[in-house]
Amino acid sequence: MICVNRAGFGGATRSHGPTRLRSFQSSDSPTNQEWCVVRHTLLMTAAKPTAPRRRGRPPHSKSSETREAILDGARRLFGDRGYAAVTNKDLAGAAGVTTGALYHYVESKLDLYLMVHRDLQQRIYRRFQVAEASEHTFLGKLQGILDAAHSLNEEDPSLAKFVGVVRADMRRHPDVRERLQSADSAREFFFVDIVNAGVATGEVRPEDTEQLQDFIRIVLVGLTEGTSDSPEVQRRSIDSIMAVMRGQLVHPVDGDVTNSD
Repeated sequence: MICVNRAGFGGATRSHGPTRLRSFQSSDSPTNQEWCVVRHTLLMTAAKPTAPRRRGRPPHSKSSETREAILDGARRLFGDRGYAAVTNKDLAGAAGVTTGALYHYVESKLDLYLMVHRDLQQRIYRRFQVAEASEHTFLGKLQGILDAAHSLNEEDPSLAKFVGVVRADMRRHPDVRERLQSADSAREFFFVDIVNAGVATGEVRPEDTEQLQDFIRIVLVGLTEGTSDSPEVQRRSIDSIMAVMRGQLVHPVDGDVTNSD
């Protein structure tokens, strides 16, 4: 039987050493005296010390979720307002973290802007690569890429908004332009490969490759900046572009065909 001294261990000899076992005569029962063994400590009600809170980054799973929240929130803010108009406080608020916590993941606003751009490029060109890999002609690859761009815009309109604002930010901010130029160079190689596929199939003349690369670039810029707000308009635009490319929408009349040879 474990007894607790209701007098608060009255009369007990204090001990500054390890916990001791002490016996005393219980008077709880006037007829049956029992000997009880109690655990005698100086502070029975003292709370056990807790481990200090861990500082720094949260565990990996939580860290990954927070990183995604930061990227998603930043992409939407930058896409809506542009680089200059967004503050670090805005970025933290959009991600649901404090400004201090934000700096566990990024060093500066520019650093986060570049992270968003890199993440976006990976997402877009991963989809483009999957779309064009199953096609073996230039027109088939182009159709797959434009369809993938349309699907991405339907799934998350903030992607196209950010792509559109990046071009304006590069013109306005030299530090942004300097850091993103290498990314633009890597993107150009992707379209060179698409056009070269057309050369291999005989759809494209070798001397027309640069002109066709410029055409693809302008088409994608137009789809991003001119039609991304309306999926229906963008879909019609893609269908029209492909109809023109296949000679289905425009039929030149005699005298209107220019021979570039």
